[in-house]
Amino acid sequence: MSFIETKSLSFTYTDEEAPQPVLHGVDLSFREGEFVAILGRNGSGKSTFAKLLNLVLEATDGSITINGKAVHPDLTDEEIIELRKTVGMVFQNPDNQLVATVVEEDVAFGPENLGISPEEIRRRVDEALATVDMTAFARHAPHKLSGGQKQRIAIAGVIAMLPRCILFDESTAMLDPRGRAEVMATIEKLNREKGITVLLITHNMDEAVRADRVVVIDDGRVKMDGTPREVFAKVDELFALGLAVPQATELSARLELTEIPLTPAEGADAIERWLKS
Repeated sequence: MSFIETKSLSFTYTDEEAPQPVLHGVDLSFREGEFVAILGRNGSGKSTFAKLLNLVLEATDGSITINGKAVHPDLTDEEIIELRKTVGMVFQNPDNQLVATVVEEDVAFGPENLGISPEEIRRRVDEALATVDMTAFARHAPHKLSGGQKQRIAIAGVIAMLPRCILFDESTAMLDPRGRAEVMATIEKLNREKGITVLLITHNMDEAVRADRVVVIDDGRVKMDGTPREVFAKVDELFALGLAVPQATELSARLELTEIPLTPAEGADAIERWLKS
């Protein structure tokens, strides 16, 4: 049974001038514990899809099922809160998710709003900070942290609400290479060690290759769905969709190698074998 499933999912933004269709009949399912990268050029519908799964937006048509619970307009406030607890979300700019002047108070904000007891909040905050390797910064001011550290605090705030799935919407896009590496290490830790389902929306192909599965969305429709090696083997198709591929993969394609390397190490090995052949 799928943990999250969408069937014929469609969404249209309405404004005073004209409707703007964004998603068109998206059929996707995700197993619990999967690490899925979602790719697509700007305006393809990726972020809208994420907001639908997090109940920030309401579908125009089609269905969403989360952990066996159908999403529909008549959900009670309690049911909506429970579903949002199941699927947490981390946005692109960490400053938009940091609300307190002390790190541990920021991480506690979500559980406090859920009415969790102070003792349980203390336990969750400590565990969440330990998970993202930020325990030493518990009493620091968030605005004095680096971009990567801020994003890890934002992730800790989501973790403290004990979600079974976390959506990362371009969560590394505003970070420098060091901050990006810190956050990606945290994301992989959550998935591999905690079993949290990860849906990672990204433009960074080196991040996408670390996922178990890659989904490509274009013009509100699913164009590709497979393992990173299966998807990135379609170099010309991805270029036609306005997307890049990992540098090692692109070099291999230009050299017309039969192998499909995804990482620099794989690329070096493939070229070495090619030179010896």
